[in-house]
Amino acid sequence: MAHTAGRRDGVVERATKETKVRVRVDLDGTGRSTIATGVGFFDHMLEQLSRHSLIDMDIATEGDLHIDDHHTVEDTGIAIGQAIRQALGERRGIRRYASLDLAMDECLTRAAIDVSGRPFLVFKAEFSRAKIGTFDTELVREFFQALAQNAGLTLHVENLYGDNAHHVAETCFKAVARVLGQAIEIDPRQADLVPSTKGLLA
Repeated sequence: MAHTAGRRDGVVERATKETKVRVRVDLDGTGRSTIATGVGFFDHMLEQLSRHSLIDMDIATEGDLHIDDHHTVEDTGIAIGQAIRQALGERRGIRRYASLDLAMDECLTRAAIDVSGRPFLVFKAEFSRAKIGTFDTELVREFFQALAQNAGLTLHVENLYGDNAHHVAETCFKAVARVLGQAIEIDPRQADLVPSTKGLLA
């Protein structure tokens, strides 16, 4: 589904034998979200992604949770990425780049982004335990890989230090949210221009 003329929104529906996902995003929102994936901690992280990027998100996922959370997390990331890419269109007027150090209690995480159309992920974070509740911490990287690949983001995320696994994960999501929100913001000085000397981002 193409985004509405004059608006930066996107809708993606993705169905496989493992998951059924529907995502709607509005890049010019206020950070409002309605999220239901069946994975409590993941829902909490996606709420952070929406709130701190100011991207409105409606996300509904039905997955094969009787196996594990992997397909649900990865396929949700794919659909969010595709919806963001759809909403960005030619990426005219965006600021494109952003970086941030984000603190949360004992934890500090850095994120940097280039909304380039060329996907690449560097993810450096170690977790003190394999699970947060029932959520596998290795799925944090899997989500960002799916998001970057499908939205066309060059994304670097590095946890500099932190002991609490929940804090490490949450700072990763919040830091990515903040840089994503800043990078897709329209720069009024180049509102009709693609921010590249090549004239396109792809």
